[in-house]
Amino acid sequence: MFDIQEELKKLPDLPGVYLMKNSEGEVIYVGKAISLKSRVRSYFNKDASKHPKVIAMVSHIHSFSYLIVDNEVEALVLESNLIKEKRPKYNILLRDDKSYPFIKITKEPYPRLQKTRRVLNDGGTYFGPFPNAFAVNELIDLIHEIYPLRTCNLDFRKGARLKRPCLNYFIGRCLAPCVGKADEALYLKNIEVIEAFLKGKSDHLIHYLRSRMEGHSEKQEYEMAIKYRDYLNTVDIVLQKQKISNLKGQDIDMISVVKEDQIVCFQIFYMRGGRVIDAHHFITEDEYDSEYAELMSAFIKQYYLDVSYIPREVLVEYEPIDLDSIREFLRQKKGSLVHIQIPKRGEKVDLLKMVRQNALENLNKYKESKKRRERIRPLGLEHLEGALGLEGLHRIEAYDISNTSGVQSVGSMVVFEEGIKATKEYRKFKIKSIEGSDDYGSMREVLQRRFRRWEVEKHTGTGFGSTPDILLIDGGIGHVHTAQEVLDAFQLEIPVCGLVKDEFHNTRALIYQDREYPLKLGSAVYRFLYGIQEEAHRFAIDYHKKLRSKSLTGSVLDEIPGIGPMRRQSLLRHFQSVEGIRRASVEELMNAPKMNRRAAESVHHYLNEDVR
Repeated sequence: MFDIQEELKKLPDLPGVYLMKNSEGEVIYVGKAISLKSRVRSYFNKDASKHPKVIAMVSHIHSFSYLIVDNEVEALVLESNLIKEKRPKYNILLRDDKSYPFIKITKEPYPRLQKTRRVLNDGGTYFGPFPNAFAVNELIDLIHEIYPLRTCNLDFRKGARLKRPCLNYFIGRCLAPCVGKADEALYLKNIEVIEAFLKGKSDHLIHYLRSRMEGHSEKQEYEMAIKYRDYLNTVDIVLQKQKISNLKGQDIDMISVVKEDQIVCFQIFYMRGGRVIDAHHFITEDEYDSEYAELMSAFIKQYYLDVSYIPREVLVEYEPIDLDSIREFLRQKKGSLVHIQIPKRGEKVDLLKMVRQNALENLNKYKESKKRRERIRPLGLEHLEGALGLEGLHRIEAYDISNTSGVQSVGSMVVFEEGIKATKEYRKFKIKSIEGSDDYGSMREVLQRRFRRWEVEKHTGTGFGSTPDILLIDGGIGHVHTAQEVLDAFQLEIPVCGLVKDEFHNTRALIYQDREYPLKLGSAVYRFLYGIQEEAHRFAIDYHKKLRSKSLTGSVLDEIPGIGPMRRQSLLRHFQSVEGIRRASVEELMNAPKMNRRAAESVHHYLNEDVR
């Protein structure tokens, strides 16, 4: 039994982080303190002036724990990490309104250029976030056209090498470090030029493109001249989107926060080299009407925890609480002083007004979108909540398994948010651990893989990192129990419902908590659930058909190194089927047209490995 008053007496007068927990042991708030003793005890004294959020939170505190650190900056970092990991109910949670992509330059020998949606502490250099994923793809393609960077996954730190380079080397798209042909100094010089461009210092790239265009034009190589002219136009289009500033050469982040009707929007603009090159906004909900200083503090601590580049100056509308410790945290991370200030006059004030205007615009867009979702929320969803005694079924995940006589089993996960299809959230699974027709085993594998990904990505709150409000499983009580076992293993309390069909394959009932709820044909809840079930089934069937089609056309051969289209066709004509190729010896494979010993050994080894 946890005696709060007794535990309060034991608190040390030291800096640290404290975790407030409810009766179920769930962390509901994370905070930091210069003195754990005075800070934690303050929550439990009788003070009528306490903020409503504190009063509401304290009423749910059943126990607490704490971690001692050496100083306030360590406490700040630990607090931010725990908020990100635990996502407590009473903390202000930074949630990206969209999962914007970044461009990453990897930290490894012969670095690579990649698009990613996750910023990791892996030594790589990240640029962005960029609101337009299509533009990121185009930009990466453009850079690869100009600079021959590798795209393979070889780990040169572990001595990985190839016997001969891939096709990219022969078409001039890679310098082939995989076989020792690359000039490392030239390769790294290209990386420096790319990095300068991505930081907003694009003059080097423009000069390079223009010189190539003019050089080809002088040589009357007009097709190449046009190619580089188009590259220049692409860069110009990107630069036209940048707001030009008189603050030449400066790198500044500008942050605004606006709130209305318990909805908060954080807006950040990035100025690099005197240009505003990008913007990003975050939406969260704050039912306890937090002060702007607290909101700004929460944003800065959570946002800069993962950012790889911190500018010398950060402009804000409101001075954050814990300003001194935040400054020290940023100084330690950047390695030099970071100025956090509220501008009083001049162009910086005007720029911050522009950031605020965008924040208001994004807040209003979110509110309109939310109202629209509420207006079109299906009646069947409301009836489902009423029938099961549940509230707030915002995210529904439905699962189905598909196979043909136990062959090539696949699983589907479809997602409905506020009763509407969220197709970007759909996921598909190729069953790996189950052989034959075992729906329970297949469902178990799918859910285990889904929630293992949740454990890794839950701090993001998007995609696999989202937590569903209910699971709909295509099947009866056995399928429900299988799903429940998986959730129990992950210590997740998520309602699970089975959708039961009759002998004519029509949905007839819903199983929830071992009780059967008959579904009246044609009712709103029947139509709603039937639509979800059919969507999950369709998505699984489509994926299964795709895999089966690839199998029938010999797709296994597509994955064998050194076997191109002509050799694949030759092998299939010679042996009539993939199974015939699998049974053939190396010598028999060599007898097929266009084959040699190395190719035959590659096929034989790959297909034998595939059998094992």
